[in-house]
Amino acid sequence: MERATVKRHLKGVIKVREGRGYSLAELREVGLDYFKALQKNIPVDRFRDSKHEESVRRLEAFLKKAA
Repeated sequence: MERATVKRHLKGVIKVREGRGYSLAELREVGLDYFKALQKNIPVDRFRDSKHEESVRRLEAFLKKAA
């Protein structure tokens, strides 16, 4: 399972790195809750507040492939 993408803005420069897991907002966007995500071995970062469309698309693609 790929991890989420995290973007960081610093003085006008955007740095993209691999995150520790998907945020709760991204999970809600695809219809999962915290416990269902853990059951499916999807990494979750409860401390992230952001929601990135790229991460949501990755998560949707993974769920379609797994089903």
